Amino acid sequence: MLCSLAIDIGASGGRHILGVFDGEKITLEEIYRFENNVVNKGDDIIWDVEYLLAEIKKGLKECAVKGKIPQTMAIDTWGVDYVLLDKDGKEILPAIAYRDPRTAKVQEEISKIISSEELYSRTGIQKQNFNTVYQLYCDKKSGKLDKAERFLMIPEYFSYKLTGVMKNEYTNASTTNLLNAETKTWDCEILDRLGIKKSIFGDLNMPGTFIGKFTDEIKAEVGFDCDVVFCPSHDTASAVAACPLEENSVYISSGTWSLIGTENMVPVQSEEAFKANFTNEGGVEYRFRFLKNIMGMWLAQSIRRNVGKRYSFQELIDMARTSKFEGKINPNDDKFTAPENMLETVREALGDKNLPLPDVMKAVYSSLADSYAVAIKEIESISGKTVDSISIVGGGCQAMFLNELTKKATGKKVLAGPVEATATGNIISQFMYLDKDLTLEKARETVKKSFNIKTI
Repeated sequence: MLCSLAIDIGASGGRHILGVFDGEKITLEEIYRFENNVVNKGDDIIWDVEYLLAEIKKGLKECAVKGKIPQTMAIDTWGVDYVLLDKDGKEILPAIAYRDPRTAKVQEEISKIISSEELYSRTGIQKQNFNTVYQLYCDKKSGKLDKAERFLMIPEYFSYKLTGVMKNEYTNASTTNLLNAETKTWDCEILDRLGIKKSIFGDLNMPGTFIGKFTDEIKAEVGFDCDVVFCPSHDTASAVAACPLEENSVYISSGTWSLIGTENMVPVQSEEAFKANFTNEGGVEYRFRFLKNIMGMWLAQSIRRNVGKRYSFQELIDMARTSKFEGKINPNDDKFTAPENMLETVREALGDKNLPLPDVMKAVYSSLADSYAVAIKEIESISGKTVDSISIVGGGCQAMFLNELTKKATGKKVLAGPVEATATGNIISQFMYLDKDLTLEKARETVKKSFNIKTI
């Protein structure tokens, strides 16, 4: 019997999910849940890392209260964001969130030092305004980087606060735009040319690496001890690890973002891939996640907040299903990244500031489905292969209306599930740490047996 705890933190919330493997099937149990959101602090958009750490510890205490003590635990979060630490291991705050607009000011300056084409040829990572490379350059210009002695991405930072051990992990580091796709290590030439000191970056560790035990202080506070290990600490890498992929299939990890792509053993860095803005992020066992970031449930999440959470997500979906509205938006337009009011912004984009909510939601979901169809056609063109099926995983796979629209827009077979793909991928990587005979292939077969996967 294997027992591991996934702490899965996304842009809108986090969960502590316990996974148990009896040798045949995996069962999951939610232990604790908490909310998350960016915080406006002065001119900055930040993550409240003190609050998040407190919630992580509350969930660990809940494990002890319920008598559900894991053998291991691992943390996954979104990519690109980080915490800098000084020579004493103290945080240099605030932890700026990727939705902060500060990086828009340095795009042109960086492109004169190293072009977007060269960055892609070295890292294989798509150009996005919020990539870590741009954030760190902002920190260099502001002087924040001067005092930094270590760079930890968000999940690595929380693992450090629990164990006292600072380590960097490969899959999340791959989102920084600072890893060389060929060597799979930090690209020192990029760092040198941008004037970002190399000494703050540690050696990269793969999922399944032991980080440390709880510190004495944490152990006393939460009531138990366990091994803290690395899962694929980028949440999409964890989700893809659990994805029941078929031959010639693509995955859509559907959450705050919709990440759509394929799993490859080598990066795809062709001119066509660059122009289509596809990325090559790191996965388990040095696989590459060839994918495209498409705006996902962030639109619906934000609209739901704008209406005071009067409606559940299912109620919003049901509203959309009743609408005959045919208007569309470009869900990847920058104006939807961090608007003051998403509902007003979408209505404005649709040309009607009084558009009924059901019509707004229909436009959101149908526009997402259309953007999936475009991305799949791009994958087929770049790879030269015909995609047969789409595997939609994550919380967004429960939006059956969106799944139906996706099937209609793409003409492909659509599979939905598992819902808890990220937590499942996090957990199976811990099981692989505990049981060295458990391969990724065997773990994925176990996922298929353990969870209800629906054909749309």
